[in-house]
Amino acid sequence: MKIALGPLLYYWPRQSTLAFYADMADAPVDVVYLGETVCSRRHELRLSDWLEVAEILTAAGKEVVLSSQVLVESESDLKSLRRIVANGHFRVEANDMGAVHLLSSGDTPVRDWIAGPTLNIFNPTTLDLFAGLGATRWVAPPEMSREQIRALRDGLGHHMEVEIFAHGRLPLAYSARCFTARHYNLQKDTCEFRCLEFADGIPLKTREGAPFLTLNGIQTQSARVHTLLGDLPAVCAEGVDILRISPQGAHTPEILQLFRQALDGLIPPADALHEALPLLPAEPCNGFWHGRPGVELRLPN
Repeated sequence: MKIALGPLLYYWPRQSTLAFYADMADAPVDVVYLGETVCSRRHELRLSDWLEVAEILTAAGKEVVLSSQVLVESESDLKSLRRIVANGHFRVEANDMGAVHLLSSGDTPVRDWIAGPTLNIFNPTTLDLFAGLGATRWVAPPEMSREQIRALRDGLGHHMEVEIFAHGRLPLAYSARCFTARHYNLQKDTCEFRCLEFADGIPLKTREGAPFLTLNGIQTQSARVHTLLGDLPAVCAEGVDILRISPQGAHTPEILQLFRQALDGLIPPADALHEALPLLPAEPCNGFWHGRPGVELRLPN
């Protein structure tokens, strides 16, 4: 089974980002998704920079995918999207229908792209439609359960790689408003790039002080960290092709190593989960995989 490093969901300083991906060249990861998917105002790295990182990781033997933005709101966003689609070298993860249209239409449609988790694909008929448009890999929405993924895959009329969200804070929703800017009583267009101050987003608590959500610019995330480390035997039994690990502010290489060791049988998954707990920025959860509320945690027997 392959391990994928999902796109960076947070806004890190330029040098921190470049150093992170330099480390990924030697990390036990097979696929690396690059690019800004959350907010177009985040421009510590431009597309040309992402392409340079992509070349370095490709030389290190990684499969590199360029991820498109989830919410395309302006002509400049559309211009960037067109450049990503027309890059001519790297596969593209489409995260909105505009990207799907650009990839699948025109004189020379692309016949090998990835259907991202924000396309709202929840049944085999819809997935077959995207396969007919050229998608060869599907990243399941993180809220889908084991049974839902199995049913969708069993009903699929095309061969397609299946990738699931296996580790990281759950990306729950996107909005045209910026919650980080609002937190500081700033307008979105004059946000002062406050996201740079939070490597793992801003924790949001209830009035009683309980963890509730995480604010990440226009994205709302879970407070807890979703992880399937302890569920790897069940994940492998479902025939999933790729596990997606989302970058976190610290200890991402160690998390990747624990997944690789558990998949290779070098360490029991339950032990890998135990070793991972001190490395997480918040408490773990895995409820969605079990068809339960996502905030729940079901430990392996």
